[in-house]
Amino acid sequence: MTTVTGDWLTAPGTQAVMGMLEDAGYQAHAVGGCVRNALLGEPVADVDISTDARPETVIALAEAAGLKPVPTGIDHGTITVVAKGEPFEVTTYRADVETDGRRAVVRFADTMAEDAVRRDFTMNALYADRRGAVVDPLGGLPDLRARHLRFIEDAAQRIREDYLRTLRFFRFHAWYGDPAQGMDAEALSAIADNLDGLDRLSAERVGAELLKLLAAPDPVQAVAVMDRTGVLPRILPGASPRALGPLLMAEAALALAPEPLRRLASTGFADGAALRLSKPDQKRLALLRDLVEGTEALPEVAYRHGTETAKDTAALRAAMLEQPVDPDALPELAKAANARFPVTAQDLMPALTGKALGDRLRALESQWIASGFTLSREDLLKARPEA
Repeated sequence: MTTVTGDWLTAPGTQAVMGMLEDAGYQAHAVGGCVRNALLGEPVADVDISTDARPETVIALAEAAGLKPVPTGIDHGTITVVAKGEPFEVTTYRADVETDGRRAVVRFADTMAEDAVRRDFTMNALYADRRGAVVDPLGGLPDLRARHLRFIEDAAQRIREDYLRTLRFFRFHAWYGDPAQGMDAEALSAIADNLDGLDRLSAERVGAELLKLLAAPDPVQAVAVMDRTGVLPRILPGASPRALGPLLMAEAALALAPEPLRRLASTGFADGAALRLSKPDQKRLALLRDLVEGTEALPEVAYRHGTETAKDTAALRAAMLEQPVDPDALPELAKAANARFPVTAQDLMPALTGKALGDRLRALESQWIASGFTLSREDLLKARPEA
């Protein structure tokens, strides 16, 4: 018997929620990402629980146990139960009645097998009871052990039920797949045959999924295959995966953590609004693209935008040129980021005002930056022309 362990499972909250269901005679299993990650030795974030108890029964049992039920998705069978200060999504077994490629009409089901078959990948259809015993109704354990991402049953059907699963396939492969064995041939064929469905997805869903993919430690293979199957040009017109591999090498040289916007910028795509990214993310993506294509020296980038942005720029420029990062430029970045222009407007007034004042300040700042931030206030003011 395969078992899982971990603080996420033995935590009082997890045990309280699963125990209230089991003790009343219902099934209760942790399902999906928590079981998958625990078996892979990866961190577990959220604990989702599946049960044959109907939503109204979950609410009644939670209240009787002194827990707090919140009907966050009751129409779809989900009740969030708060136990020991932690939220747990408890979802009744479900089966699809009708799908349109974006959302599904479901009915409540009585068996785990019915619930499992409506999920996306075999490695996500793994269940574990409160003692850690794993239940594998669809044969997902061998796939998980091999880190082989495979759609449940018919790949094309799974994709047509929700076209976001195409992007999820590449995201999950980047995080959990074995790049040495490549990708599932049936999945890739089904993806290539159903590209039109991507046009039906909302920009928000595409953008969110893409950022999760690009946050993976090494998304190079996934993005390259997305390009070859026609997925990448469909969701990111004009984007190219060519610089992504060199970017990861530059990130390693600079000890930079994975960062999805930096990686998105390397593809040449800069229209964050088209992906409905947040305003800060749109602004950052546009800035990175401008800096990559600009001529500002890295110290000036650090001075104006900070050390981290300067490092991002260094990595991106190296990747785009397919050259190694210049290590000699890095020690100056922290110094430049902390530099403070020593001249103020007050130093030039009242002799200069308005546009003339602004022009002179910019000219002096340019001289100061060109000097490596070494010119003093006195040096700069000596160069001030007479009014």
